[in-house]
Amino acid sequence: MTSKELVYQALAFEPVPRVPYALAFTIAATEKFLASPGGRELFERVDNDVMFVGAIRVEWGVRDETGHYVDEFGVDFDRTIDADIGNPSPIVTLENLSAYRWPDPVADGRFDKLAENLRQFPDKFHLMALDFSLYERAWSLRGMENLLGDFMENRDFVCELLDRIVEFNVALIEAGLKQCPQVDGVYFGDDFGQQSGVVMGPPLWRELLKPRLARQYGVAKAAGKKVVIHSCGRVQELFDDLVEIGVDCFNPFQPEVMNVHEYHDRYHGRMAFWGGVSTQRTLPYGSVQDVQREVEGLLAMGRRGGYIISPAHAMPGDVKSENVAAMLKMIIDQPGA
Repeated sequence: MTSKELVYQALAFEPVPRVPYALAFTIAATEKFLASPGGRELFERVDNDVMFVGAIRVEWGVRDETGHYVDEFGVDFDRTIDADIGNPSPIVTLENLSAYRWPDPVADGRFDKLAENLRQFPDKFHLMALDFSLYERAWSLRGMENLLGDFMENRDFVCELLDRIVEFNVALIEAGLKQCPQVDGVYFGDDFGQQSGVVMGPPLWRELLKPRLARQYGVAKAAGKKVVIHSCGRVQELFDDLVEIGVDCFNPFQPEVMNVHEYHDRYHGRMAFWGGVSTQRTLPYGSVQDVQREVEGLLAMGRRGGYIISPAHAMPGDVKSENVAAMLKMIIDQPGA
């Protein structure tokens, strides 16, 4: 069975011979693990079932000699401390939105890497990724504090900003699916949550974001593609809404903010999950035995289908190398592999 077939079977909520996986490291975690005893050899054995390529040019981890990176929207990300994402400096104001020049959604070369991966790895499950897709794009352009204030005080401005982001995203998705029709799904990165709940609260999310997200997701669904979304935080009160607007798989499935086994049961047959291994507790602070118990339970859960195993997020630099090694060995060498 190919990776593509395996992931489709899992997303159809059918039992699988092994649980598909998608493992990701931050720069700091990669460097640390490669330097650990046996780390490089184990790292080179990782053969993810899911591959995804960003269609919006963010280039995680890239920075100039000053530690900064300017994305295609013109936003300067300060990566002197956080080398992977960084802190953006907002550029859109109430006064300049109408004059702001958006990137070209069909720019030459935008989908070249995705097309290359599709040719080179036809047996993998491929996602076209829109990182910072709607809410995150809005706050990176406007500033998070400014945007949340606008939600309450400048509603017309917020609606115009969100609508213009959606127009860009829809044009990009349509172009990507036309140029790369073999792609299996579209991945939308958009953190709505924090550890304590939905950042702007469910009522505002449903009013301002849900209909616009539905439009974006609908383009992928109309083309017969899977919709995968990423939102960190305690957002399970939105799960029914996400199912309603077409989400097939939710990532990162954080065990720190929800009982992953309970939600896998509750939504089995309606929405699959991707993630589940604790990056805030078990991998950085637990023992090897803790990791083994957690991963064993997730693998048993995942064999029912409806699940892709991975850490709850790209592994940060504070994870213990011996814990990462234990996790990788269990996932790579799971029965049925």
